[in-house]
Amino acid sequence: MKINNKDIIQSYIMTTAIYDYSIYQKRILYRVVEAFQSLTKGQKLQGTLTAEKDLFGDYHITMPISAFLAHEKDSNYEQVKKALKDLENKSFEYEDDKEWELIRIIQNPKILKYANDVTFRINPKIFDAILNFSKGYRKYELKTAMSFESIYSMRFYELLSGQKRPLSYTIDNLKIMFKLEDKYKLTADFIRNTIDVAKKELDTKSPYSFEYSTNKKGRKIYSITFYPVYNPENRDPVLENKALQKRVSLSWDLDRIVINYLKENFGFSDMEIKNNIDLFKVAQKELPDLLYFLSEIKVKAQEAKQSPQAFTIGAIRRKLNELK
Repeated sequence: MKINNKDIIQSYIMTTAIYDYSIYQKRILYRVVEAFQSLTKGQKLQGTLTAEKDLFGDYHITMPISAFLAHEKDSNYEQVKKALKDLENKSFEYEDDKEWELIRIIQNPKILKYANDVTFRINPKIFDAILNFSKGYRKYELKTAMSFESIYSMRFYELLSGQKRPLSYTIDNLKIMFKLEDKYKLTADFIRNTIDVAKKELDTKSPYSFEYSTNKKGRKIYSITFYPVYNPENRDPVLENKALQKRVSLSWDLDRIVINYLKENFGFSDMEIKNNIDLFKVAQKELPDLLYFLSEIKVKAQEAKQSPQAFTIGAIRRKLNELK
């Protein structure tokens, strides 16, 4: 199945989750993110790819086996089978200040040999985790993500794609995130086999890479600060052109994902969005990233004395006035 390149939006919850998936398992999940995003936007899925919700809320996914391969020359179907089997036995682990949760990734995977398709079920909480933008999100190119040969390149690409500010992580937190607590006793070995490997591949393939510096406590490296680096020569020119068109043209409709975010996180009704559609369109055109701005004001909107909707409208107007 040919990869039609597109910008994929993934929740920061999933981006920073704790897991140790293989490359093929990650490619399966990239396709799941693609399918769920298409459903949210009301877009038709490609080819034989389908995603249907049953009466119990589970999602039944059908995709051609080739959807999980890196490119047309990749024919490693046994790796796909192994990835499905292992993924069925793994869970998605997430923890924040309020709760810890373990969610089974996929259930009942099958390969329909005559149709050359794969089917499996997904818990609705996985759907929610992928599209929960309450803590922010990351946007990345599907084709680039699918092309990586290192799982660490995939993880750092997700963390740094579109990022403009430096990110700092302790060595212990990085090891926990990558499920490497019991490996690489020497920090130098950890850096060489994960961070340096990822940086090398990102520099070559990705529009987003990084430089980094180590921070010490005494003589011991305690944390690492990552400085995002944008490599425009690695950006898909077609996707970049589409992104620029969205910013300069008011004739584009408001993004479906923005509409859903306004409803789910600020309590906007269809009528309230319609009554303020001109303001939202201007904000989508003028602000560097409307969805990111909304994620930044979400907590303040919920704590404000006025309604979240009124606070949001006021915050957008103030931000637009600042830009003027």
